[in-house]
Amino acid sequence: MKALPGLDSPPFDPTLYLDRDISLLAFNARVLAQAENRSLPLMERLRFLCITSSNIDEFFEVRVASIRARGESGARRSIRDVDALLDNISKDCHTLIEKQYAILNQEILPQLADSGIRLLTEEELNEKQRAWVKDFFDSEIRPVLTPIVLDPAHPFPRVLNKSLHFIISLSGKDAFGRGNDVAIIKAPRVLPRVIRLPEDISPGVGAFTLLSSIIQMYLPDLLPQRDIVACSQFRVTRDSDLWVDEEEVKNLKEALRSSLSNRHYGRAVRLEVAHDCPAELADFLLNQFDLDQRDIYYANGPVNMVRLLEMLDHINDPKLFFQKYTPSAVALSRRNSLFEALRGKDILLHHPFQSFQTVIDFIRQAAHDPDVLVIKQTIYRAGVHSELMESLIAAAQRGKEVLVVVELKARFDEERNIDWAGRLQEAGAQVVYGVMGLKTHAKLALVIRRENGVLRYYAHMGTGNYNPNTARIYTDFGLLTANEKLAGEVNEVFIRITSLTRPVKLDYLWMAPFELHRGIIRSIQNEARLVKQGKKGRIIAKVNSLIDESVIQALYAASSAGVKIDLIVRGACALKPGVSGLSDNIRVYSIVGRYLEHSRIYYFRNNLKHDVYLSSADWMARNLFRRVEIAFPILDKALKKRILQEGLLPYLKDNQNTWKLCPDGTYRRKKAVRSQWQFSAQQYLMSLYGASPVSAVRTK
Repeated sequence: MKALPGLDSPPFDPTLYLDRDISLLAFNARVLAQAENRSLPLMERLRFLCITSSNIDEFFEVRVASIRARGESGARRSIRDVDALLDNISKDCHTLIEKQYAILNQEILPQLADSGIRLLTEEELNEKQRAWVKDFFDSEIRPVLTPIVLDPAHPFPRVLNKSLHFIISLSGKDAFGRGNDVAIIKAPRVLPRVIRLPEDISPGVGAFTLLSSIIQMYLPDLLPQRDIVACSQFRVTRDSDLWVDEEEVKNLKEALRSSLSNRHYGRAVRLEVAHDCPAELADFLLNQFDLDQRDIYYANGPVNMVRLLEMLDHINDPKLFFQKYTPSAVALSRRNSLFEALRGKDILLHHPFQSFQTVIDFIRQAAHDPDVLVIKQTIYRAGVHSELMESLIAAAQRGKEVLVVVELKARFDEERNIDWAGRLQEAGAQVVYGVMGLKTHAKLALVIRRENGVLRYYAHMGTGNYNPNTARIYTDFGLLTANEKLAGEVNEVFIRITSLTRPVKLDYLWMAPFELHRGIIRSIQNEARLVKQGKKGRIIAKVNSLIDESVIQALYAASSAGVKIDLIVRGACALKPGVSGLSDNIRVYSIVGRYLEHSRIYYFRNNLKHDVYLSSADWMARNLFRRVEIAFPILDKALKKRILQEGLLPYLKDNQNTWKLCPDGTYRRKKAVRSQWQFSAQQYLMSLYGASPVSAVRTK
C-alpha cells in the first residue's frame, strides 16, 4: 500500500483488515436478526426476512460474480485466494439461508396463522378453496404456461436471472413413442406470486396460496398421459453487472441500452432448488449452468422468498405493522417562497423525520418562477414516478436552461434512468451522463435566479437520492442554502462535470476524485497532531461502508496517537477495532432498525472548531477515486449542533438497534443494562419530530 504523507506507513498486512465480502454477509445476518426480533410487529418481521433474501440475491449478482470473474482472469487477491473465499462465502450463505427458512417455518408462518393469516399448501385447502383454485388455474394460469419436454428439437431453454422455473422428471413415452424424461416449465412473470383466496371461502384475516403451489398441484393437467416421477422448483442467480468498453463506445446511453438485454443472461453464480429436489435433477441443473456443488442451495419453502412481500399489500391490520409515521413539514415563518426563506438562513432537512416535500417544492418553485433562469441537477436514482423529474421537464418546456447529469450506470436503475434522460431531452433539457469511467454519485441541485438585476445562487446538497420513496425509509440529511460561497462552488462542480476541466480550486467542498480523499486523510491526521500537542482529538463518522485501506491506516495511526474514534458503519467494515497497540481507541457500531441508515457524516473536533461534513461518499476506494462525490461543510453553528445531536450522538447511545463490531469480525448486539434506559435513536428522532411513541422506557 502506498505510504501516506505524515504517516509511518507499514507494508500492507492482511491480518490488520477484515474481509469485505464476509463483512457484507455479516450485515445480512444482522438484518435477518430483525426477523427474529419478537418485539417487532409480525408483518415487519416478514418484511425483514424478505429484505434479507433480496440482499443475498444482490450479493450473488454483484459480489460473488465479481469474485468469480477475478479468479478466472488470474487477478491476485491480497487476503486469500479466490477459491478459498468462495468456499467461505458458500459456507456462510448456506448457514444464513437455512436460518431464513427456519425462521419462516418455525416462527413467522405459525404466528401469521395465529393472527388469522394463512399461507395454504395443497393439503390445507378445503373443498371450496380447492374448487376455486382449480378454476383460477384453468382461467388465469394454464393459458400462459408452456411446458417444454427436452429433446434435440426442444433444447434446455434460456433461463432468465432469478426467474422461477420447474424441472420435472417423467416416465413413460410421449405421443410420438419417445422416452424423453425431463420437462421444464417457466412460471410467467406476468402473474402474481402470492394469490389471495376470496374472503367468502376463507375465514379470518386472509388466506393465501402461492403460484408455485398451484402450478405444482396441476402438473398432471399440463402433461397428460405422462407419469410425473419428481418435480422441483428452481431459480438461477446470474452475474448482473453491465460492462461497456468506455474507451470504444461513442454513445453511452445507446451502448447501455443494448447491454441491458444481456443482463438477464449473465453467467450463473447460484442455483436454488426445493429441499426435496432429487439428486439427479439437481446434478442435471448444475451441469446446465456450469456450477459446482457449493453453488446449490436447497430451499425449505418458496424458492423465491422475496415474493412473500406481496402478502403485505393485502393485509390491513395496523397491529401487524409499525405505527404509521408522517414526517414533519418544515415551517417557513409565513413565507410562501423557499427562496425568500433561504435568504434569511440555511435549511437543514433530516429525512425521513422531516418531509422530502421541501426538496420537491424547491425544484417545483424554481420550475414555475419567472425569475429563475437556470436549474442544474444530478440524478442517480429518481424512481419510476417522480414529481421532481416532472418539474425539471416542465422547467425545460418553459424555456429555462435545464442541465441534468443523469447517471446511466446506477446499478439496477439503468433502464429507468435512460427513460428519464430521453424524456428530459425531448422537453429541451440538456442531458449529460457524468464522466466516462466514473459514476456521478453526488447529490446536487442548483437554481440560478435573477434578483434586482443580479444573479443569485441557491443550492441543495444531500447524502441521499432525489427519490421521495426512499426518502421515507432511508435516513439522510440535506442542506438548502443561499450561501454565496457554497452555492457558487456547487456551480463549479457542475462546470467540472460538463467541461471535464479543473479550473477553480474549491475552498469548501471536497470533491472526488480530487479533494475528497485528501480532505478526509488530512482531517484524521490533524486530530492525531493535536493529541501529540497535548490537546484532545475526537473523530465520529457515520458511513455505509468502510473499506478503503488508506483511510483505515490513517484511523489506526490516529488511534495509536490517542485520538478517540467512534465509527457508525451500517454495512461492510474492514477495520478491526479494539486491537491492542493498533486500534485501542476505535469503536465500531452498526445500526439496523426500522429505517435504513444511509447518511454519511464526518465529524472532527479540530481543537473545538467542530468540523462537520455531510457527504454522498462512503469510505471506500470506489467512492474516493472512481466516482464523482461531494462532501460539504456545515458552516452554521446551530446546524452543526443539530447534526451532532440528531445524526451522531443518539446513535452512540442506542441500545436497541446497535451491534458492536469485535476485533475478530463478529458482531454482538448492544443491550441496555438494568440501570439504563432502553433507547432507540430512530424512535427518539420520530418523537423529536412529532411521533407519539415515547423515545425511551426504563428497563425492567
